[in-house]
Amino acid sequence: MNNSFGIIHIVQFILFVSLQILLMDNLVLYSTGFCYIYVAFLLFLPIDISKVVLLFLGFTVGFTVDVFYDTMGIHAAASVLLAFLRPSILNLLTPRDGYDTNDSVNIHVMGWRWFLTYAFTLILFHHAAVFFLETINFEIAWYTLAKVLLSTLFTGVVMIILQLLFFSSKRASRL
Repeated sequence: MNNSFGIIHIVQFILFVSLQILLMDNLVLYSTGFCYIYVAFLLFLPIDISKVVLLFLGFTVGFTVDVFYDTMGIHAAASVLLAFLRPSILNLLTPRDGYDTNDSVNIHVMGWRWFLTYAFTLILFHHAAVFFLETINFEIAWYTLAKVLLSTLFTGVVMIILQLLFFSSKRASRL
């Protein structure tokens, strides 16, 4: 792992967490749709990242958001869950020929179907953990489920827009 690789991920961490804290905190759809864009940091990490490093990064990004949102570990727990489930989801979605060592989580490289399945599955688990830990009340389970689904859709669409705007399609054109 070279230095420029690490610097790119540090910049992504700062960018996604800053976007979450400064912009996405105030962006809510109909009081039920929340955009937790910081999960993009975990989803866009390299496919071959160590599980221990991934769990540590999951805790770090979640804890950082918790500090600013004053949510007492809810985002840290949900992010660690996402980091824990990510390798299993990647294994389930492994292409027939396996992943290339240079593959990254990129809609241009892996394709629309793969990316949408990968991203929306993990976002759904993350958001379910956040909202059900937040309420811890199953009397309003339908409302919480609506928040989970609308927020998953909102976050997923924003993540797709980010992929299309900022991630390179150079490698995809060479395939």
